[in-house]
Amino acid sequence: MTRRLTPAERLASAEKDFLLETIAEQSSWDRFLVEQAVFHYGTRHNEFSANCLRDVLPELAHGFLGAVINSLRVGGVIEHTGRVVPSTLGSTHGHRIGLWKLSTKGQQIAQQRRARTQQRPAA
Repeated sequence: MTRRLTPAERLASAEKDFLLETIAEQSSWDRFLVEQAVFHYGTRHNEFSANCLRDVLPELAHGFLGAVINSLRVGGVIEHTGRVVPSTLGSTHGHRIGLWKLSTKGQQIAQQRRARTQQRPAA
């Protein structure tokens, strides 16, 4: 027999579903911007965090940046360095966030993108 959820558990579940729905509704353009920021930082620095990315990105929906970072991690584009830093986002109250680096796969993708950009004729 399954246990019935308490009202608080049902509310938390509904809020989580709403957040996931909001994240899924974000445009592919927002995702592209985050990916570009990741490749920018990843090719110029040994490691980076969401703090670095938030400094150069426009305002994104709550949780979207973390969702894209997780997606890039699962896709093998970035990997965790094993280090953490405090978040600079005020609402997190200094919560620890991961430091990331481009994986070998991520470096190859960044190199291919750079090569394509350099091959385009000037406008």
